[in-house]
Amino acid sequence: MKDEKLQKALARMGLGSRRQMEEVIKSGRVSVNSGPATIGDRVSQGDEIRVDGRLIKYTAENEKRRRVLAYYKPEGEICSANDPEGRPTVFERLPKLTHDRWVMVGRLDINSSGLLLFTNDGEMAHRLMHPSNEITREYAVRVLGEVTSDIARNLTAGVMLEDGMAQFEDIKDGGGEGVNKWYHVKLKEGRNREVRRLFESQGLKVSRLLRTRYGSIALPKELRTGRFLELDKKDINTLTDLVSLRPRHGTGLHGAAKEKQERIKNKPLKARRTDSRSNSAKPKSSASPASRGSRNTRDRNNKR
Repeated sequence: MKDEKLQKALARMGLGSRRQMEEVIKSGRVSVNSGPATIGDRVSQGDEIRVDGRLIKYTAENEKRRRVLAYYKPEGEICSANDPEGRPTVFERLPKLTHDRWVMVGRLDINSSGLLLFTNDGEMAHRLMHPSNEITREYAVRVLGEVTSDIARNLTAGVMLEDGMAQFEDIKDGGGEGVNKWYHVKLKEGRNREVRRLFESQGLKVSRLLRTRYGSIALPKELRTGRFLELDKKDINTLTDLVSLRPRHGTGLHGAAKEKQERIKNKPLKARRTDSRSNSAKPKSSASPASRGSRNTRDRNNKR
């Protein structure tokens, strides 16, 4: 039996979206084993696939090395492959792939920062994002105002938003002085601006939001703003275990790539801020406690 549909294979190899690949196939620009291709054709290892006469190196999805990046998104970048307004995007700083593409796991809005995961495994990304798998996300949130015990109960019991019920799995005080207070929250889905909307439902405004964990992966302490780290086999397999995917041969870092990651961990690269294309994209400073344990956001920003 053939492994997968042609349009899915072409999209997975980074040639465009699945819909775009269907149009390319319809226009007669794709051939399989020297014959014209049609939508719905299935391909497998060993098939000769050409687009506009150019040979496309095909690797079955279950044979491909599974890769995952952890990226520290700064405020001001958008979670899109490209932007009509010319704003910087999270994809611009990722390493380039040949005959493959990075798939983003979840999103963060332009004014939020923190952990974003990227993988070259579309099925893995889909499962990590799907609400039925209830993958926990954790955030450090700076709020203008105080979360009283009544508000905390409301937010963990459930609040009706415009797109349905939503709730935090947990909410804890993160410290802070004056009118701005930090809180650590967990939830098991990732609807659009859900964290902000939950606080807004209680009359509170979020002035800063930082994602500190996605599933089993925490924001690495050595990772600086605007930088990425590639995950090794142990961390990747822990993620796939969460969504019942089988490990793949060759997963993880090897040779020079592994040595490079170790050097970065021992001597972290300097932070890279959002570029000047968007005046509104400049990260805001903070002087209040945030993400991990006794460490705070101000200390981390000063060290970058």
